[in-house]
This record gives sequence, C-alpha cells and structure tokens, in this order.
Amino acid sequence: MSQHASSTPSVTPPATYASNEPGAFVRALRSPWYQLVADLHETLHWATMEYARSQGLKHLWLPITTRTVTCPTALGSDTEAVKVDIGGVDTYLADSMQFALEYGCRLSPGGCYSILPTFRGETPDATHLNQFTHSEAEIPGGMDDLIRYVDGYVKALATAVLDQHGDRLVAARGDVSHIERMAGHTAPFERLTFDEAVKIVEGEDGCVRDEGDWRSLTRKGERLLMAKVSEFLWVHDLDTLAVPFYQRFPADDSGRARCADLFFGMGEVVGSGERHVDPGLLRKSMAIHNVKEEEYEWYVRMREETPMRTSGFGMGFERFLMWVLDHDDIRDLPLISRVNEPGAWPAAVVRP
Repeated sequence: MSQHASSTPSVTPPATYASNEPGAFVRALRSPWYQLVADLHETLHWATMEYARSQGLKHLWLPITTRTVTCPTALGSDTEAVKVDIGGVDTYLADSMQFALEYGCRLSPGGCYSILPTFRGETPDATHLNQFTHSEAEIPGGMDDLIRYVDGYVKALATAVLDQHGDRLVAARGDVSHIERMAGHTAPFERLTFDEAVKIVEGEDGCVRDEGDWRSLTRKGERLLMAKVSEFLWVHDLDTLAVPFYQRFPADDSGRARCADLFFGMGEVVGSGERHVDPGLLRKSMAIHNVKEEEYEWYVRMREETPMRTSGFGMGFERFLMWVLDHDDIRDLPLISRVNEPGAWPAAVVRP
C-alpha cells in the first residue's frame, strides 16, 4: 500500500501549448500544473547533480552549437538537425551533447554530464518535442557499466521526487505507486535482447517495423513488452542499421549494435549505447550507414589520438516528467512552449 494518502486528482494542465490567443501564457502562469512542474524541475536538477557527483562524474560547460550532429540524415537516424547562422557562421543547434561529452571524457576521465536544451527538426506530438531538456552523460566503460549507472540514476530521481513532492503529487494526480515501485526496485531492471523482444511481440500486428535490412519496435511494441515482461525494461543489442553510426558493433559484424533503450511509462525514455573505440570499425560503420567521413574527421581522429572506451545515455526530462505525472501528452510539460508557433514573425508577440 502506498505510504502517501490517496486523493482525487485536482491539478490538470491548461493545454496552453495549443493556443496562440493573446494572454494564453497568463493561464499558464496562474496554473497549479506549471507551478508543480517548475518545482519538479528543481528537484530533478539537484538530484541529477548529486547522483552524478556520487558516481565520480563532472559537470562540463558546453556550447549548444555544433558542426557535427549525432543524427545525420543517414541510416539509423530519424530526425533532422536545426541549421542556424550565428555571426555569419553556418552551424547547427545541438541535437545532443553526446559528441561533446565524448570529447569531455578525454579531459575528465571519470566521466561527465550535462543538462542542456536539445533541438531537433521534427513535428511535435504527444510523445515528441522539437525542443526539450536533455539529461546526458558519458562514462568510461561499456554498455553494462552504463546500464548500471542509469538504473541507479532513475531510481535516485524517483526517490527525490517522492521525498520532496510525494504528498503533493498524490493531491494533484491521485497516485504515486508507480514512482514508489521504481524507487523501491532494489534489483536491476529486467533486460531483453532486441531479438528476444521481437519474439515476444511479433505475433501482434503493428509492434515491429521491418525495413528489410533492419527492424525497430513501434510505440505499440514497446508498451506491449512492458505489459508482458516488466514496467521497467531494458531492450539492448539492436539491429546495427536501426541505430546511428556511432553505436559500437563487434568486430565479427554480428549485425547487432551495443546499445540499449530503457522503457517505462510511455515507452522509450532513455536511449544509450557504447561507442566505437577502434577507428577502423568506426569508418566501417560510417560506410554502411552512408555517412560521409569528411563530415566527422575530428571524431575519427579523436579515437586515433586518444583512444578510450566510453558509453553514454540521453534522457529527455519532459518524458520522465510525463511518467511522474502519469500524463499522456508531452506538449503540456514545457514551462514556455515552443509548440504551434507561427512560422513568420508575428505582428504582435503574444507569448514569452
């Protein structure tokens, strides 16, 4: 039984993201929903810092612009980078800090982390934002080391949320038992290989997308796996061509990459993987993913000059908060929405 008292939910989002009406932001300012979300931001930020420091990681200041994107328009990528001109320089807004954190690991060998905005060229929907807050880290070691880190991390976040906001969340949303189950989950989360996961759900239509040379799980497939196996579930060793070029694969070219996704709530919340150490295998991966090596020359050279085995993850805080709040639309999470903005500069600016 929950240690927090039950109550009828009384806090709901005002759905201001869907409106361009003058003054819609005022409803957000006055909304108990956004007051709660703002307080949860503070808790997640501090809990991230405390956990990372306990594991020997350092926080690094990193630019949010890049000449090299982690999701190039190639096999294994499903978004486009956001191109901008800053001071006459063609660059991109970062779609991830991963490459910068890999660089940072050479300066901070115990690992490093960041909490920064991420920008992606995709259409927002109930589970996707084109601008979101990304909690990312890169650590020394392989995928198993990373899974242990992430298991501890999300449990630490859940514990902090309960400790600081448990009763308030019950009053606002009616139930926190899912958060209690994560915080109290002392064993490692369940793990399946991608092939094992496919066997479990392939009999159900619409769970696996088969592109011939590679396969991926749909959102329906992710949720069915959680229902059949565990509400907190790792799926690892995905098809090589289903993931970007930087995810390491064995020298025997088994067709599986050393990466892993953690499912809970709406589905995939954490994406992670081990990076190539060998420059030759990295070049091979670029070739089979149709990535131009000259666009990532520095990334290859970094391995030649400073070889290091690292693994990293990324988690959108808004997806984590969807789960905390047991909510079904991520567009209600940003304090200041960038969804549904007019393309051209408006005659009157009616939102922050």
